[in-house]
Parts: sequence; structure tokens; C-alpha cells
Amino acid sequence: METYAIALSYAIPGFIVLILLEYLISRWKKIPVNEVMDTISSISSGITNTLKSLMGLTVIIISYDWMVDHIALLEMKSSILVYLLTFIGLDFAGYWSHRFNHTINVFWNRHIIHHSSEEFNLACALRQNVSAIVSIYFFLYIPLALLGIPAEIVAFVAPIHFFAQFWYHTRLIDKMGVLEYIIVTPSHHRVHHAINDQYLDKNYSEIFIFWDKLFGTFQKELSDQPPVYGVKKPVHTWNPFFINFMHVWGILKDAVRTKNLWDKIRIWFMPTGWRPDDVKLKYPIAITADPYKREKYKTESSFLLKIWSWTQLIVTIALMYYLLISVGKLPFIQIINYSIFLMISIFAYTSLMDRHIISIYSEIIKLGLGIYFIIKGEGWFGIDDVLYGLTYFVIGYLIVSFLASIYFQFIERKYVTGTLKPIA
Repeated sequence: METYAIALSYAIPGFIVLILLEYLISRWKKIPVNEVMDTISSISSGITNTLKSLMGLTVIIISYDWMVDHIALLEMKSSILVYLLTFIGLDFAGYWSHRFNHTINVFWNRHIIHHSSEEFNLACALRQNVSAIVSIYFFLYIPLALLGIPAEIVAFVAPIHFFAQFWYHTRLIDKMGVLEYIIVTPSHHRVHHAINDQYLDKNYSEIFIFWDKLFGTFQKELSDQPPVYGVKKPVHTWNPFFINFMHVWGILKDAVRTKNLWDKIRIWFMPTGWRPDDVKLKYPIAITADPYKREKYKTESSFLLKIWSWTQLIVTIALMYYLLISVGKLPFIQIINYSIFLMISIFAYTSLMDRHIISIYSEIIKLGLGIYFIIKGEGWFGIDDVLYGLTYFVIGYLIVSFLASIYFQFIERKYVTGTLKPIA
């Protein structure tokens, strides 16, 4: 976990710089690729995924270490060739896990967050799940284990392979010549994120595009069919926690409502989006039929609320960064407590972005929990060792955050709309 935290402490500043660079270039080229609330939601989602990893919330059924120890047929030594083989093996596993996530109903819940943005930019690459709490694709790593590739090499290559998927989430790079035949390019991945019928369930590859061509899932970007991004059933929220679990909640409701016992069982493993006939008739769901007529999700957002939402995101990133560089010094229970606090904070301000009344209750919990941790720990998780007095900054932030939510949910809404009733 400490190694992972150190890697992220280096990667996160790089991600932020690239996101800012993309924004500046998009302004220069007059190609709008960012929407304020969407970008904040995307980056916040990335933070929740990081916190999930730090908390160790992923249950591993069979670890790669165990497989290497028990089924390896060969014994590989460290070499450039072994590292390259590992990278290709991880990419093969990534293709199939990605494809399973798209095509099996319950597994789509693990991936919907990544596709939920109705924009396509570097920030949306950070939309990663908190809902995949069970590691189910261990069997895809059996070929690597049979070859006897050491676990430490897989552990080293895996984050490189993952981070290498960040750059191609952009609309600012057009076709890339000969590279279109070798690696996944922005053009290939724009197709993958599109909801146009022509583009659905195509281009699952993560680094090398030849997997799609080999297994019949390749589709090139067509000039006469501009991609429209998002999911067929729009999520209509900026809250990453709602997005992470809304699909499985929908499946559960359908499983309860259907009268057919077989449908109650098979709905979980049918193709993504499948619903029993009786439920489909009685409880219809609006699906985007024509992507070019779809209206993007927007909320009542004043300029001041947008500035406040950015402030919340910046403070959250700063607090998370302190957690990352302190992982080696903090007891595990404090890492858990700190992560829970940040998750509640993200839940609160993204709910406020939705103008949902639950943001007020979340802020109350956040304020109480934050003060409790400060009193119990005689400061904010040792942050005063970095710079004396920073705990007072955290206290001030907690109070201002609570008061700001009251203002935006009630006072500003009364002034703008003439009603005290927040969106429920």
C-alpha cells in the first residue's frame, strides 16, 4: 500500500498538469472539452477510487502470488523481455476484463462510472470505481502465473500499464497515422466511449489495439458520425457514489419486481441492460434513442457555486495528498478514518452540486466527524508536524464548508428561484 501511495503522489501532479494543459489548448483551439461540474465530478471520482485502494476495500479471491507459487510451470528471471511479456500479458487480461464489464449485466456496475461523463477529456479518465470490491478476474492472470513471471514484476508493471491509459482520453488529438494500427489512440477510445449505435461495445483494448482486431470488436471513428459520449441511460448526477451503485440498484429492483423466478436469477448475468418482459412493461426506463437529440445533464449552478465547488475539490486534493505522503507514518485505523472523512466530504459537495438536500445532512456528519478526529488525535492526523497551525485551517474549513452548504441550499436558492425548497 505504501508503494502504491508513493506512486500516486508522483502521478497525481502529472495528471493535474496534463488536465490543465488540455484545458488551455482547448481554449486556444476554441474546442470546448470541459464543463465545470462534470470535470469536478470526474476528478472527485478518481479520488474516491484512490481512497478505496488505501483502505484495502478490494477482496482478492485468489492472489497472483498464490498462483505463481502453486501453478508456475517455469521460473522466469528478471530481464527486459520478461517485463515486456508481462506488459503484453496484462494488456491481454485488460482487454477481456474490460469486455466482460461491458457485456455482463452485473459487471457493468463495476465500469459505469468510467463511461458516465457526457464529456470526453483527460479528467474523465479519472472516473474510476469504488463499487468493484471483489477482484473476480484472477483467472485472466493464469497465463502469466503459468510462465512463472514473478509477482514483484507484475506489481511493478501494473501501475505503469494503468497510468499509460490516461493520455488518450482527449478530443484534441486527431488520427495518428501508422500508430492507429498498433496502439490505442484517442480516436479509437472516442469510439469506445460513444453511445452511437455504430460504436457501442467496440474498442475494448487498453494499450494495443490489435486485440480488438483479433477478437472482432474493432471499429474506426467515422467522420460522418461524431461520437456522443455518456451512457444510454443517463446518470443525471454529479455524485460519484450514486453513479457507482445505481446500475446494481436497478438490477436488484427488477429482480424483486419480476414474477418469474428464472428471471430473478438470470438478470444478473444476462447481457448488459437486459430486463424481464413483465418489469420492462410495468416500469419503463428512458433510454437515449437518438444521441444527437440528447440533452446533457445540467444543474442550477451560479458562478459562486462553481467557484465554491472548485475550492472544495482543491482542498480535498490537498488533504488527500497529505494522506498519501503520510501513509507510512499513520496507523492503518487512522488511514481508514481519514479516508472515510474524505469520502463523506466528496459525497457532500457533489450532492450540493446536484442541489440535493442530502448534502446538508452529509455536511453535518462531516463536521461532527472532523471535530471528533481533531479532539481525539489532538490535531489533524499529525499535520501540525508539517506546519504548525494547519489543524486550525482544517477546523476553519469544516465550519465554512457547513455554512456554505446552508447558504447555497437555502439562501441563494431563495434569492435565485424565490423558493426555500431545495431539490430532493
